[in-house]
Amino acid sequence: MTPRITLATATRVVQQLRHDPRTIALMLVVPSLLMALLWWVYDGGPLFDQIGPALLAIFPFLVMFLVTSIATLRERTSGTLERLLSMPTGKLDFLLGYALAFGVVALVQALITSTVAVALLDMQAAGPTWVLIAVAVFDALLGVALGLFVSAFASTEFQVVQFMPALILPQFLLCGLLVPRDQLPDVLEAISNVLPLSYAVDAMTEVRANADPAVWAEISVVLAFSVALLALGAATLRRRTP
Repeated sequence: MTPRITLATATRVVQQLRHDPRTIALMLVVPSLLMALLWWVYDGGPLFDQIGPALLAIFPFLVMFLVTSIATLRERTSGTLERLLSMPTGKLDFLLGYALAFGVVALVQALITSTVAVALLDMQAAGPTWVLIAVAVFDALLGVALGLFVSAFASTEFQVVQFMPALILPQFLLCGLLVPRDQLPDVLEAISNVLPLSYAVDAMTEVRANADPAVWAEISVVLAFSVALLALGAATLRRRTP
């Protein structure tokens, strides 16, 4: 890995995003619109305060997964990745550059979505707002890492979408949002214990319930999954799509 090349890759990705307003809207605006829709569904009542923080983790995770996986796949199918890897750029430089660029977007996304939820939709959380934002950022980064990993196995954008019910939906069902994880059947609880989104939702639940939330253990697990997925992505990334 070369920091200069990684930074140059991140800069190139950010410049590309600047010329794609639809993608920017998808990443920065859609999570806030989904939170507003949820607030409207529950009429801003206690149920919104109960599940809102958890969905504040899930929505950015989902959006960043989708955008990152498709954007990386396009780099490979267009031949850009093959040209880059024929130069000094390594696979890890490429993936870390993407992670850095989309990490900046994830930070902005978390700031916007959390501000909308807390300031405009009056979502109640006992913990500090900055902790809420920090957890949302790490959850979005998890979506980036998973998207980069999945892009190595997809040949078309349609295949990327097919990964969603295989990788995202089970995590959504078992993360504790619908049923507390300790009330799941033993086998499903064991599965949920090895799914990263479970720890993201646990962290948001802790922020919602406690004024002094202890979330760093959960964040550490989410970060460890992100690093592992980036490493696996570097090991499995193909130069081009057959």
